Amino acid sequence: MSTAFWSTVDTKIGPFTAVVTGDGAVLASGWTADVADLTPLVSPSLAPATLTQRRDLGPVTTAIRRYHAGELDAVDDIEVRQRSGAFRQHAWDMLRKVPPGRPVSYAEYATLSGSPTAVRAAASACACNAAALFVPCHRVVRTGGAVGNFRWGTDAKRWLLTHEAAA
Repeated sequence: MSTAFWSTVDTKIGPFTAVVTGDGAVLASGWTADVADLTPLVSPSLAPATLTQRRDLGPVTTAIRRYHAGELDAVDDIEVRQRSGAFRQHAWDMLRKVPPGRPVSYAEYATLSGSPTAVRAAASACACNAAALFVPCHRVVRTGGAVGNFRWGTDAKRWLLTHEAAA
């Protein structure tokens, strides 16, 4: 891949940066103003040769703004490109099917991913997810409802879960 583009949007919970391909697929995203926090998350097989800042990423920027404004399904149709092994790829696809406002436990997520005994592998898929928000790993919580870990901080995860529950 030759060139990818990045942009940062101010949101209610802080700056959100996305890295996208020339055709608009998200390679990495998260609540940071520093694109250098995201570039190591991109699979080496997808890593762009150059990265160029843009003020606006078109549909991706629009989806980020609409989601944070309360339109929770705004991110659903944005293409995401991540690469890993078969289980993790499938687990990321399953995350995109967890509805807003209906978080699942890591055990439930393992079951949704086709391997009920693979709770640690499911948790690892969340931890390795490069495309936060678009692949909503924040919707996976600990058994009993405790928030659990989140690359972008537990305060951000709590805000996201509350935002989705209120809609």
